[in-house]
Amino acid sequence: MNNPFRTISSAATEQDQFLTVLSREEALARFEQALFPRVRAHEIRKLGDALGFALLADVVAPIDVPPFDRSNVDGFAVRAADLNEATEANPVRLSLNGEMIACGTQPRLPVQPGTATPIATGGPVPRGANAVIMIEHTQPAGDNAIDIRRATAPGQFVSYAGSDIARGEALMRAGTVIGSREIGMLAACGIAEVAVVKRPRVAILSTGDELVQPGAALRPAAIYDTNGAIVTAAVAENGGEANFLGAFSDDEAELEAAMRKALAEHDMLVLSGGTSKGAGDVSHRIISRLGAPGIVAHGVALKPGKPLCLAVCDGKPVVILPGFPTSAMFTFHDMIVPVLRELAGLPPRADAQVTARVPVRIASELGRTEFVMVSLVEGDNGLIAYPSGKGSGAITSFSQSDGFLKIDALADQMPADTQAQVTLFTPHVRVPDLVIIGSHCTGLDVVTAPLVRAGLSVRSISVGSLGGLAAARRGECDLAPIHLFDDKTGTYNTPFLYAGLDLVPGYRRMQGIAFRVGDKRFEGEDAQGAVRAALADPSCLMVNRNQGAGTRILIDQLLGRQRPDGYWNQPRSHNAVAAAVAQHRADWGVTIAPVARAAGLGFIPLAEEHYDFAMVEKRRDRPAVKAFLESLASPETRAALERAGFRPA
Repeated sequence: MNNPFRTISSAATEQDQFLTVLSREEALARFEQALFPRVRAHEIRKLGDALGFALLADVVAPIDVPPFDRSNVDGFAVRAADLNEATEANPVRLSLNGEMIACGTQPRLPVQPGTATPIATGGPVPRGANAVIMIEHTQPAGDNAIDIRRATAPGQFVSYAGSDIARGEALMRAGTVIGSREIGMLAACGIAEVAVVKRPRVAILSTGDELVQPGAALRPAAIYDTNGAIVTAAVAENGGEANFLGAFSDDEAELEAAMRKALAEHDMLVLSGGTSKGAGDVSHRIISRLGAPGIVAHGVALKPGKPLCLAVCDGKPVVILPGFPTSAMFTFHDMIVPVLRELAGLPPRADAQVTARVPVRIASELGRTEFVMVSLVEGDNGLIAYPSGKGSGAITSFSQSDGFLKIDALADQMPADTQAQVTLFTPHVRVPDLVIIGSHCTGLDVVTAPLVRAGLSVRSISVGSLGGLAAARRGECDLAPIHLFDDKTGTYNTPFLYAGLDLVPGYRRMQGIAFRVGDKRFEGEDAQGAVRAALADPSCLMVNRNQGAGTRILIDQLLGRQRPDGYWNQPRSHNAVAAAVAQHRADWGVTIAPVARAAGLGFIPLAEEHYDFAMVEKRRDRPAVKAFLESLASPETRAALERAGFRPA
């Protein structure tokens, strides 16, 4: 029989040079074909230790539950035929038998015609009785008799043996995930231990010289290892026994030793980073030496996630996820979770979906299935899905999104106003109480904090001032934060409002020149003097802002026709400007005072910027909007804004 992976394994050295991109479907098919079918490892576990495991085989009930006919109420065990003529006007008198049946008490005396036996809830129904009359429907008639004023039917308030679970019935099927309810059913049948699929032991390694573990000091040019923590948690969520082994450098010998040890001691190995064929990417070369068939797919037509590497080494799956967090998690959930759950004996993950309108066009790369994370808000005509534009390197994309939509590999875009299926990250989505779309500012967190403490959910989506105004015009948000300067009138924001929008004054942010403390070119200068000093020194490197930003207008006014070195370095946020200066990648830039202060930079005031809110008039009376306006006007919030470096309007 021909091995479909022989050419892949034998071409490992060729793959060191050429990355062959497979479709998502073909890559997954190759991976699964190399792994399955296989005999699942199993173990016997006591009920208390079986929570979350999958049953290896069907479980058949060994007894009836309940194991005897039992009473459902406190009352008297009777023969229904004795009460056929009982009415309020003509009660039937029954004499009491000389025993009381409680839970766990075996009846001794049969119920003869004309008699009744006191019985408690859960007590075994005695011989001869076929119904139970509630104590509330009886009246004492001396020491040894009762009067009953209503008829009853056979079987009333009686649970018959096997009425819940019948002996020989399939109690649970193979693959059932054992939860508290399942443990209760097993315990009711007297089953103390069960055979379960053994959780696959999964080793997780991060790779890269730049990685630092959370809690350690962050050295220059290094980043914290987020993938290790995320993948470890995702493995545990999907049935694996996760073991994070740490981060390893790109030293080939060291990494190979770690990978070999991990495979020897575990059932599966997952790495992140080192898949893009760069000079330092050695993981895929090591895999070719770890066992047959080796790499089955390296390069998948996914976006994000193209560098994904899938391998099987002597029956054990080996996965190298892309290094960027979003790429790593999309590929893990889409391509790895199905295999991991199969190994753990778990059913496929059931993802909830909703339909939502996509308000903007999303460009896509033809030939690659693309996943786009979205945030959901309630519009005037249903749910709206706003795409996240943070890219595959943004860890916050997952935590701040509700789900994702998929663009087919044969499409080069998703047109605006498309009705799309959104796969949710959680079983249910809670539409936020307050939706804010527009320009973001750290001061916004100060204003919304009281709302969150009061239990309101707030969603803030950063699309810029103009994007926020467009969203407000389409009825997709409650408020749009804006800071747009109009050259003609020399005023902020008001000239840009559409009909149906009101301007709510917010606060003022001081724009200015940020520089490193001690730089004598800027110390003691005003804004004009600082710019003259910067332009006079060819080695003085600036950092600019993106076109369309209000800050960019101020910068161009300062520079006139000058275009100094660094002018075309155009990050999209105040924080990015401050970081460039603080990290010596630039010497000066224009940002806002609170950001410069937080970064420990010197600051020369330039101009005060108006950060206001365009409010959708018809949403003014919504409780969350009222709460926002109250917070904005409250003395507590105004004081908090001032402490943060802003000036309330």
